[in-house]
Amino acid sequence: MPKWKLVTEFTFDSAHQIRDYDGPCGRLHGHTYRVRIEATSHQLHASQYCPHPVMVADFRTLRWAKRDVTKGGLDHGVLNEVMPPEYETTAEMIAQYIYDRTKKDLPEGIKLKVAVSETPNTWAEYEDDD
Repeated sequence: MPKWKLVTEFTFDSAHQIRDYDGPCGRLHGHTYRVRIEATSHQLHASQYCPHPVMVADFRTLRWAKRDVTKGGLDHGVLNEVMPPEYETTAEMIAQYIYDRTKKDLPEGIKLKVAVSETPNTWAEYEDDD
């Protein structure tokens, strides 16, 4: 059975603070977040931008988080104010939030993995067993 894998990376700049954290991360501060999304599928799909089934997923759909916060993304926002309250603003939870929101906009059968980096030497990954 054929399988395609699509990979995209992008950055966005945002501020956050980790609620009740005893240390510097408990204060408001910012990062240039690096996001890596892998989308895998056994079939190709159309998208809202292209009516032909020629892609795993549209890069524009996968990269929604890099849009400015005023346009529905996460760039140049305060994550504590932008993300729903059930997601804390740790790298792990930011990865899960991007995964959950991206998954809703994709056709069935696409497997996702989302990795988020706050610093050059740290990454958090999230994927579901679906």
